Amino acid sequence: MRLTNNFKLSEFLESRFFSEDQQAKVIQDFEKNKKELLPKLQKLANNLQVLRDHLNASVSINIAYRPKWYELLMDRSGDSKHCLCEAADITAQGYTPAQVHAKIEELINSGDMLQGGLGSYSTFTHYDIRKTKARW
Repeated sequence: MRLTNNFKLSEFLESRFFSEDQQAKVIQDFEKNKKELLPKLQKLANNLQVLRDHLNASVSINIAYRPKWYELLMDRSGDSKHCLCEAADITAQGYTPAQVHAKIEELINSGDMLQGGLGSYSTFTHYDIRKTKARW
């Protein structure tokens, strides 16, 4: 299923971080909660499409949807925006995480992307659509 010109639903549900069994369970969990989760995922995809269009570069999703059971398995709180389909950890071809972070900040400030959480790590950038400003 295509969400935007450049993003498919599968990109937000599949990740190399999941084992084969976990991946199947992630998809089952999403399908079970699709009515609630898909609108949020669509909003996230729309915002990432804005980023992609401004960068004119491929944006790859390392991981987006992470069900609460997975978060708890990884010794996390289970309160992540990833659990709500409101977050993605991304890379952009030809750009460093710091450059992606700066571009998202610029697009938020111009009103082209939604305000939310933004974090820059050594190998990826986190973006979420929580509606309030959070930076790390």
